[in-house]
Amino acid sequence: MTTPVTTDATVTPDVTAPFAAAVAEAEKLIASADFIRNDDDLAEGYDYLAGSIRASLQMAWAYGKSHPFFVTSTGPYTKMGLDNPDTLYYHANVEADAEYVITGTRSDTADLSFQVLKGDYTATDVPGGDDAFDDRRLDIEPDGSFTLRFGPPKDDPGPNYFVLGEGSSMLAVREVYSDWSAQKGQLRIERVDTVGTAPQEAGLAQITRRYQVAGKMLLSRINTWFKFPKWFYLDLPVNTLTAPRLTPGGLSTQFSSVGHYDLADNEAMVITVPKSDAPYQGFQLGSMWYISLDYVNHQTSLNTAQAQVDPDGMIRLVVSKQNPGIANWIETTGKQRGIAQFRWQRVSRELTESDGPSVAIIDVGDVAAHLPYHDTNTIDETGWRERIASRQRGFAQRMLG
Repeated sequence: MTTPVTTDATVTPDVTAPFAAAVAEAEKLIASADFIRNDDDLAEGYDYLAGSIRASLQMAWAYGKSHPFFVTSTGPYTKMGLDNPDTLYYHANVEADAEYVITGTRSDTADLSFQVLKGDYTATDVPGGDDAFDDRRLDIEPDGSFTLRFGPPKDDPGPNYFVLGEGSSMLAVREVYSDWSAQKGQLRIERVDTVGTAPQEAGLAQITRRYQVAGKMLLSRINTWFKFPKWFYLDLPVNTLTAPRLTPGGLSTQFSSVGHYDLADNEAMVITVPKSDAPYQGFQLGSMWYISLDYVNHQTSLNTAQAQVDPDGMIRLVVSKQNPGIANWIETTGKQRGIAQFRWQRVSRELTESDGPSVAIIDVGDVAAHLPYHDTNTIDETGWRERIASRQRGFAQRMLG
C-alpha cells in the first residue's frame, strides 16, 4: 500500500504571488488610462493587458543567458511599442563578456536588421555602429546563408564580427516584409562557451525568481509604452504628420514620420506621399495603447507592395471610419483617435521633407474630388474582400513559416 505524500501548506512558498500582484497593479494602470473614452477603449486595454501578460511570462522563461535562443519579442497576440504589421520581431538575451554565433539564411524579405540593446531597452554605444545595422554589412553567401558573431572587442576578429558594448543584454532582430507571401528567413544563435552542454534545470528558487521577473517586466512594459506617445506624438498638432526623421532608439537604417489623429465619423484624412526609392516604405495606424490595430482582418496598414501607386508616382491614402470605396482606404476600425506612422527602412540616403507626406482633412463624401486618379482607385465589395483575404492568407503563411 502506498502512503500518500502530504505537504505542510504553511511552509509552501507562494511562488506566483509577486506576479499576481503585478497583474493587479497593471490592471489598475490600464483602467485609469487618461485617454479612455468608452467601454470599447477599455476592452482594448484589457486585451492589450492579456498580450502583455503572455509576453512577460514568455520572456521571463527565456531570460536565461547561458543557453540563449531567439524568442518572439512582440507579435499579433503580444503587441507592444506600435508593432509594425510588416515585421517579425525576435530577440535573444546576451552578456557583454560572452561570444555568440548567429547563423541564418537571408530570404527575399525587404529588410533584415540587428540591434544590440541594454537592459533598459536603449541602444548601446559602441564604435563602428555595431549596435544597430542591417544585413548590408554582412558577407552573405550566394545561397543566402550567413554567419555572424557578437562578442567582446578582439584584435583580429575576422569578417562579420560585431562588438557587444558595455551593458549589452539583448540582441534584437527585425525581419521586414513588403510582400507578406515572401519566404521567411532562418536564424539561430549559440553561445560559444556553452554550446553542446545543457543548462542547469530550474529549481523552486529559480522558478520563483522567474515569476518575480515576469511581474517586473509586465509593469515596466506597460509603463514604458504609456510614455512613448506622450514623448513623441501627442504634443504634435493633431491630424498632422512630421517630416521624415531618424527613428528614436538607435535604428540607424530607419526614418519615420509620425502623428496622431482625431477624426469625426464623417471626416477623412487624405495622405499623399511619394513612393520611395527605399526598399521598404510602410504606413500604419495604432491605438492610443500604442499598439497596431487589427491588421489581419482590416486594412489598417499598407506598404508600397500592397498600396496602389498613382501614375504620378504618388501614393494617396484615405484614413476614415466610413468606407470611401477606394483601394487605399486605411480603416480606423471605428476608433476616433489613434496614432499614425510611416516607416522607411534600408535607406541609403538621408530623407528630407520632400520624401514625406502631406495631409488634408476633408468630409468623407468629398474624397473623389481630392483624388486626381479617383476613377482608377475605386474598388467594389468583391474586390475589397479579396484584398482582406490576401492579408489573412499572407499573415497565416508568415506566422506558420
